[in-house]
Amino acid sequence: MKASENEYIDPNSDRAQFLFGRGGWPAFKRINYRIEDIFAAAEEWQKDLKGLDKAWLVWNAHDDWCTVQQRLVEKAGWTPLVGGDPRVGKPTNLSNNAIYYDFNKTLKLPFLHPVFVLEFVFLFIDKLAFWHSDLLIPVDKMIRLADKFDKLEDGYTSAVKLWHKKRFWRKPERAWELVGCTTRKASQHQFEVGSGWWSNICDHINCREQLEREKRKSMVNWDHGAGIKYWKDQYSGKLKYIPLEYVEKGHFSPTSHPELFKRQKHEIGRDLKQQLDSQVGVVAACKKMNIDYFKLLED
Repeated sequence: MKASENEYIDPNSDRAQFLFGRGGWPAFKRINYRIEDIFAAAEEWQKDLKGLDKAWLVWNAHDDWCTVQQRLVEKAGWTPLVGGDPRVGKPTNLSNNAIYYDFNKTLKLPFLHPVFVLEFVFLFIDKLAFWHSDLLIPVDKMIRLADKFDKLEDGYTSAVKLWHKKRFWRKPERAWELVGCTTRKASQHQFEVGSGWWSNICDHINCREQLEREKRKSMVNWDHGAGIKYWKDQYSGKLKYIPLEYVEKGHFSPTSHPELFKRQKHEIGRDLKQQLDSQVGVVAACKKMNIDYFKLLED
């Protein structure tokens, strides 16, 4: 949710902390956080995850969905790197090759979104695939995506091409983090030019010129991933799009299926766990995607 430009938010409030943990540059400035503290946390991530190859970020928002996503990642030949929302905690089940990692152990934020981590890939790993916690992709499509990610050269980012006229008719399309992969050099370049995954890139700490800030404010959608599209267009960023229609049916969310879902609000933001609990169970979702749930878990 975007806060109004004129809305006052107490920098010490849970709301301010939520917007920061969600990966937003205005919140970063509002609560007066130090970038050095994030860099220090990422140094821990790099030390702890050293040598990890073919990592696919699985963000635990719901135990059952997290279990299925881990198995789908393994079926594609990648390693599930399992993080999660601190409000939900560590998943009950880890698949055979999965690695659980607490990205919040140093930051200790009340909420942490995977986009927070994506912004700083260059600080801790060479290549990272990722997807939404409410996305399911059939095994054959997972294997094809994994092959494309395997071949993604350093300096490139891959993400879903999103253009919903009904939602973003005033702003350019964005590179949606529904599913994708990024590399160290691409991530570093995005951070250096101030045009990465966090929202509101007009407030990025590396966007220092007033004219550029005004340009971004008028041209760029506020949401996550709009900066990646801007990076491609303005800084010759190497972006490879995944067609929306390739994956959208597997996104069990009001964004892709407004006729099936309603957003479930938490006191400081959306409650994805409650949303998944109250609407479509993972077994039914797998059936809709022609995924054999029981076979997937037995293999």
